[in-house]
Amino acid sequence: MSGGRPQDKAVLMNWIRKNSPTREELLESRFVKPFAHRVAHSHLWRFSRTSVRRGTALGLFVGIFFLIPGVQILGVALLALPFRANIPIGAAMTFLSNPVTTPFILAASVWLGNVLFGMHTNVSGLYALYERSASLSDWWQWFTANAGPALLGGLGGLFVISAVSAIVGYILASLIWDNWIRLRWRRKIRRARDQRHEPSTSDTAAG
Repeated sequence: MSGGRPQDKAVLMNWIRKNSPTREELLESRFVKPFAHRVAHSHLWRFSRTSVRRGTALGLFVGIFFLIPGVQILGVALLALPFRANIPIGAAMTFLSNPVTTPFILAASVWLGNVLFGMHTNVSGLYALYERSASLSDWWQWFTANAGPALLGGLGGLFVISAVSAIVGYILASLIWDNWIRLRWRRKIRRARDQRHEPSTSDTAAG
């Protein structure tokens, strides 16, 4: 069990690197160029307990609330400045909202808007779209066409889902980071203990 943890960490880091823009790619964006000197700052790309949990929360909030891929990463990059969040982590978290999950997020946001804000949107269209496996553009067209209660309720529900996801992500990131640090210290202590108990070369020769 413990032997697989370093491999799990390597898989996670590889996934983050694969789904996150490099510093150079991000700085090439014409929207980021005015802030390039700040976005390129090392503390926004350094992996620490504080920056990782803030990056996780920021990425989840932006990724869910802003359902446009280009806007998501740009939003994370710019909002990482005041929040001092980790950009690679934040950018990777935005990919949790994707063409597969977005229809469910939109449906949940409309339903939650109905429950919390009493918009009473007719969701029969949602089920019709789901049953015929509608494309992302069809889902978005339905969402924006119901401009009144659907849009207001949906945005309200979307904000709640985004905020709750960010809070949960923040807590989970803290727990995972703390657990990883404990495992690292345990391995260091175990190695130090094993080294103390290993017979020295002189003792082996004398024996």
